[in-house]
Amino acid sequence: MSMLHIVNKSPFERNAMDSCLKHAREGDAILMIEDAAVGAVDGSTIAGDIKAALADKTVYVLGGDLAARGMSEDRIIDGIKVVDYAGFVDLTVENEKTQSWV
Repeated sequence: MSMLHIVNKSPFERNAMDSCLKHAREGDAILMIEDAAVGAVDGSTIAGDIKAALADKTVYVLGGDLAARGMSEDRIIDGIKVVDYAGFVDLTVENEKTQSWV
């Protein structure tokens, strides 16, 4: 039973991403949207935690939110998949449950 974890708060301002990473299970998907998109950038203080999660989880970032914050896709952590809004909808359908971390 896979779950889609949606995080919308910046990992540098709130602990939603940290909580998500601690509770997500093997095979789950994590989607960074809105201000959480900044957590996808490589070289940040949270990059190591995201890279560790990629070992057994799939991590996504909403491309439009990344762009809206002035970040280009070439700066994100290797292994993170960029999705558009249609991809966001697909993720909600593909996973049995959804958990929003606020």
